[in-house]
Amino acid sequence: MGILIAEDDRITRLKLQRQLEQMGHEVIEAADGAAGWTLFQERTPSIVICDWEMPHMNGVELVRRIREADTLHYVYIVMLTGKSEKEDVVEGIEAGADDFVTKPFDRSELRARLNAGLRIVELEHDLASANKRLRHELAVARELSDMEHRKHEESLLGESIPVRALREGIAFFAKTDEPL
Repeated sequence: MGILIAEDDRITRLKLQRQLEQMGHEVIEAADGAAGWTLFQERTPSIVICDWEMPHMNGVELVRRIREADTLHYVYIVMLTGKSEKEDVVEGIEAGADDFVTKPFDRSELRARLNAGLRIVELEHDLASANKRLRHELAVARELSDMEHRKHEESLLGESIPVRALREGIAFFAKTDEPL
């Protein structure tokens, strides 16, 4: 699974990259929030891990932009921060962060939080697939219902020239915005 890391501290970024790659993830790195936003737009990863305080664009602004972006799937966002004040956590959650990990991060805690995020991303993917299948099945059912309705209509009204002309007129006006 693709994970974007937006972290300005090189050592923290390398530790995160190494741990995530050991867990089998493809990692995309950015050294600041603006670069993270650019990479996000190019690659649209499923998970983003971003620092709170970064140059050029802070983590809260990056989270807001990601949430405002028109993505095809849900993006799970974990903020890394040294902040632990309740107001800071509320600000991050209101911006759209899903979870927080305090720095310096604990390897097992990060893994557990990422696994929770992966479950959410996978459930969202499964739900989107199921919805797509249901939309297709509904379209097929509507088409079959329309065919059956037309069959019954024909048997009731017959196929006389006036009835055929009326059907053609209705079909024509149904395709246009012209008032009758």
